[in-house]
Amino acid sequence: MNELSHSGAYAAAGVDITAGYRAVELMKSHIRRTAVPGADTDIGGFGGMFVPDLAGMKTPVLVSGTDGVGTKLKLAFLMDKHDTVGIDCVAMCVNDIICCGAKPLFFLDYIACGKNVPERIADIVKGVCDGCVQAGAALIGGETAEMPGFYPEDEYDLAGYSTGIVDKDKVIDSSRMRPGDVIIALPSSGVHSNGFSLVRKIFDVEHTDLRAPVEALSGKSLGETLLTPTCIYVKPVLELIKNADVKGISHITGGGFYENIPRSIPKGLCARIEKSAVRVLPIFKLIAQKGGVSERDMYNTFNMGVGMSVVVEKGDAARALRVLQDNGVDAYQIGEIVSGEERIELI
Repeated sequence: MNELSHSGAYAAAGVDITAGYRAVELMKSHIRRTAVPGADTDIGGFGGMFVPDLAGMKTPVLVSGTDGVGTKLKLAFLMDKHDTVGIDCVAMCVNDIICCGAKPLFFLDYIACGKNVPERIADIVKGVCDGCVQAGAALIGGETAEMPGFYPEDEYDLAGYSTGIVDKDKVIDSSRMRPGDVIIALPSSGVHSNGFSLVRKIFDVEHTDLRAPVEALSGKSLGETLLTPTCIYVKPVLELIKNADVKGISHITGGGFYENIPRSIPKGLCARIEKSAVRVLPIFKLIAQKGGVSERDMYNTFNMGVGMSVVVEKGDAARALRVLQDNGVDAYQIGEIVSGEERIELI
């Protein structure tokens, strides 16, 4: 830390530059865990650098994704638990990137806060680093902005950005999808990071004991359940791509089944989903019951227990399920591809 770098005038306005330096020092040990071949940067510089390995690639394609955690952060504030939302931030970016078959290379985060509390910032970044380790991506940079008067002192926003790479002839673009192909579900861990404006309204979280055990959630508290981090599917899906003919991948986020699954279905084909096959998690049953939310709206808002879906040829389904299960994902079949103009049909 540069001892000369202190502005009394800036501190009087609510911005503590030295707190920012201390936060960087606290997060460095976490960041080192994310190092992967190609990462060529020292946190604290002006730009993150990465040297990609292009060996064996004919036409490398860079694939980028950016997203935030959304109002799930309100639960983190209420629970005073900040070390998992970073996983959500990484997941929302890298799970999108993997949908076209790209391997995430690196990640950058952006934290804006009302007051820079170094220990809290370090907790947030610890979660980001946990997510990067799960995704096999390096955290090569980021930004923490202290913005007094713009955010309340105890609140912050968190967003991120990731870039991945895939050879052009291996991009998954759904062009080879055919009727009879099988749709496989990769289970979610919970609500993930979408639909929290509705969740917060239904449970009135600001006036609810979030730590009390809930029978419908097998004794877990509502707060613990809602803060469960988003699953990161990168490593299992990369293994699946190596071992099976994957024709389409959808990340089930905001908009649920109705918006996300059709994004990987070409014109003239329809994803026919069997609702009875979907392993709906208890939290979604509780949301529907407590909020009086219709089944259509539930499937149009939440992942319902399916965080990602993949499409493979019928003859490849058993192998695909085995690969996913061998990599820790309890995958199962939820439907098939049929001819049709609707793109998705829940029966």
